[in-house]
Amino acid sequence: MSRPLRLRIRELRDAKGWSQDELARRAQVRQATISNFERGKTRSVDLDVLDRIAAALRVDPAFLIVRGE
Repeated sequence: MSRPLRLRIRELRDAKGWSQDELARRAQVRQATISNFERGKTRSVDLDVLDRIAAALRVDPAFLIVRGE
């Protein structure tokens, strides 16, 4: 069984004082997408979505990926 993809979205979002809705609006993705990433419910991610979230958070997309458990 594959592990869920873990992204450090919540810590960056919280640091900016943004809600999930705000990040979703800025990244032009659904709020449910942000929620699923933050809860570890996603096993893969569309690279375009990753790029949009990273751009909204002003980080390199690779910085969002957490290696290991």
